[in-house]
Amino acid sequence: MRSEYLWSIILFFPVLLIQTTILPIIAIHGIVPDLILILLVFYSMRLGQLYGTVLGFLYGFLLDMITGSLLGSTMISLTVAGFIAGYFSNENKRDYYFKNYIFVLIVFMCSSINSVLNSFFSSADLNTNLIHLLLNQGILPALYTSLISFLVVFFYPKRSFES
Repeated sequence: MRSEYLWSIILFFPVLLIQTTILPIIAIHGIVPDLILILLVFYSMRLGQLYGTVLGFLYGFLLDMITGSLLGSTMISLTVAGFIAGYFSNENKRDYYFKNYIFVLIVFMCSSINSVLNSFFSSADLNTNLIHLLLNQGILPALYTSLISFLVVFFYPKRSFES
């Protein structure tokens, strides 16, 4: 088993701890960035679409089980986000994607899809307006998550490394 496969699972737990304890402190009107999604997009783009889909399923399952949310809502949304992020897994353009603003745009796209799907499946209020759902629970969390993902672009190694 490759060590990078194992690291993607091991890193999930500290990121989940930060996601559930520290990030609610910096919430803006109840909107928090999704560090787990950033980690998923990173590994999906590095290791491919199939791995990103399976990793999204695993992250979603663990997140649903640990946080006690509706079983399957986070699982399906992270699976779709990992699948979409895996489309951008190209060995020849990997360094270009990670060292440029394109990674932020990919995180924005995957985060908006993830947020909308997650809120659609786990929304208990049936009287919610569709525009309100798309803006407050889709676009705004995606903007916040993509702003935080600039850290990946900033801290990505200057030299390329083998995967």
